[in-house]
Amino acid sequence: MSDTISTHIENGVATLTLNRPKVFNSFNREMAFALQSALDNAAANTEVRAIVITGEGKAFCAGQDLAEVSGPENPGFQSILADHYNPIVRRIRDIEKPIIAAVNGVAAGAGANIALCCDIVIAAESAAFIQAFSKIGLIPDSGGTYFLPRLIGFQKASALMMLGEKVTAKDAERLGMIYQVVSDEEFASAIKNTAEHVAQMPTFGLALTKKALNSAMNNTFDQQLHLEEALQIKAGRSADYTEGVNAFMEKRKPNFKGN
Repeated sequence: MSDTISTHIENGVATLTLNRPKVFNSFNREMAFALQSALDNAAANTEVRAIVITGEGKAFCAGQDLAEVSGPENPGFQSILADHYNPIVRRIRDIEKPIIAAVNGVAAGAGANIALCCDIVIAAESAAFIQAFSKIGLIPDSGGTYFLPRLIGFQKASALMMLGEKVTAKDAERLGMIYQVVSDEEFASAIKNTAEHVAQMPTFGLALTKKALNSAMNNTFDQQLHLEEALQIKAGRSADYTEGVNAFMEKRKPNFKGN
């Protein structure tokens, strides 16, 4: 069991905390595998209906630990991407539970792009996002070249990736890069309230929504309409849908189970 990721489960929410604060939660091989394992465990745990990814200390995640790639144990970029980061972002998009990035501080490089591929991104006001790759002659990875242009447009994404400029949390919200920015003082309570609210929602339907959004990135209009039809039929057969309709008709609060 690695201490580079801490896991806390409460009220249906699994909070996965990147726990290398002395190096601003930068990834080494151990933490990359530990996060994959923690995501798998949260996905398999029937008590967990929503997942939060956040960072310990002042930073969310500074990206790759450069000490690892410059040392004698350097795994090489092929392994770093194929074994570390790509499996993480694939899990985040494939897990059939809503995943919230709670960006408590700077999110740079792979750290920024892991956050941006989550379903909901909430940032503290003091947080910032940096596509830091160009500063050391690399290209954005961890899905950055896929998600960022779709979030904020080609021209803005291209400039941020090439110039490596810092984007404040407020500017990230204004650009549509993230969902919401909250004050540092309200950040912890905002994350808790949002995560617990999502966990109590009809998460079976939210998982289907996530599947539809994943496909919308590449589908044609007609393909997406057919997918919506198939997923809506599936949603309409769920216990959550029945409960939602009954609760509405009976004027009571629904009790969703996520199935």
